[in-house]
Formats: sequence, structure tokens, C-alpha cells
Amino acid sequence: MMGECALCHASFPKAQATRHVTACLKARAPESGQRVKALHLRVEGKYNPEYWMQFEIASAMTLYTLDDFLRQTWLDCCGHMSCFTIGGQRYSCEPFNEGLSGRREKSMEARLYKAIPPGTDFAHEYDYGSTTDLVLRSLGAHEAALADPEVRILARNVPPKVRCVRCKKRATIVEAGWNGLNLGRCFCKNCADSETDDEGMRLPIVNSPRVGVCAYCG
Repeated sequence: MMGECALCHASFPKAQATRHVTACLKARAPESGQRVKALHLRVEGKYNPEYWMQFEIASAMTLYTLDDFLRQTWLDCCGHMSCFTIGGQRYSCEPFNEGLSGRREKSMEARLYKAIPPGTDFAHEYDYGSTTDLVLRSLGAHEAALADPEVRILARNVPPKVRCVRCKKRATIVEAGWNGLNLGRCFCKNCADSETDDEGMRLPIVNSPRVGVCAYCG
């Protein structure tokens, strides 16, 4: 589970990511210019933790901004619904209530600095059918020079190497319909042409925990 720092481009194991990124942020703290308070967040796939990121986001932004970042970077294929669960409370992109004793959801309009205190562990779900589950943690807050966009990736996993099951070359295609990265149905382009008849059943192998799910192409 190797990763790469987006600030200095150093490589390191996932277990060393937080220590490296924290030191790198301090060494590259802006000496001038407008500064904003930012949250340092970590995210990974709940069931495939080899896909992970660390990033900073302006704390005055809302959960909608965080949701949009996760969608655009890792998740969005067909505009499915999504939600966060923080301290037992659900925050949904389209909140609803189920009676007085049922589940009561809140809007993602909540500001990050109010909803996610430092040290908080929380969850994100995208697509309530073929769900991609993420786990996140707030690692702290710091001053940052963020303008446009409001989110900056600090470190990210190196794409896992997946081999074609037929010729053992690097695989670039996974057969759809398995709700994930089925290593027994991964192929290079040449082998995919002979192993899968329907081109509509082929998905690209991308660096995301949603690889091979629904119609996600990265």
C-alpha cells in the first residue's frame, strides 16, 4: 500500500502517510497571502483500504462540498444518492424523515467545522444499491492558502498493480457485473477482446474504491 505525496512527490508506505504529510504541510506553510482554516482529512475504502487519500478542505465549506469532492474524485457514475454518518447522525444529499420515531436525516448544508471536530471518525455512502462505503477521519486543523478549488489532495495511494488473468500483463479492463474488482475477470485490452463478447460489459480499471461497480469509469 504505497502512496505519493502531492506536495513533494516522495513515496512512502500508507502507515507513514500522516506523519509525512503533517511534516510536509508545516515545511510548506504559506508565509504570505490570505489564509483560511482547513481540515486535514483521511479517507479510504471501507472494504478495499488499498485505495486511500489525505486532503485538506476549507473548514467553512459544507458537507455538500466534501460530498462533491468525493464524487468527482472517486465515485460519481450515475448521479446516485449519498450520505454521511457522523456521530450516529445521517446527513443526506436529499434528507427525509420517517415519522417521530423513525430515522431523521439532516441536510449536507452543515459547515465542516461544526459537523466534524478534530479526531472524529465518520462514514460516507454513495449509491444505496451498489454501495461504495468510505471511512474518514479528521486528523486536525491548520492554516492553509486555499482559494480555488477549496480542496487540495495532499497524498494518494499508488494505483495497485492488477494482472491480466490470461497473459499476466498489466490489466486495464475488468468485466462488469461483479460489483467490484473481480481479480478473476481482469484483462489487458487484447485478452479482453477474446474473453468478453460484449464491449458494454467492460469497465476500465481505475484508481478508485468504486472500480468495477455500476458504470464507473473514473
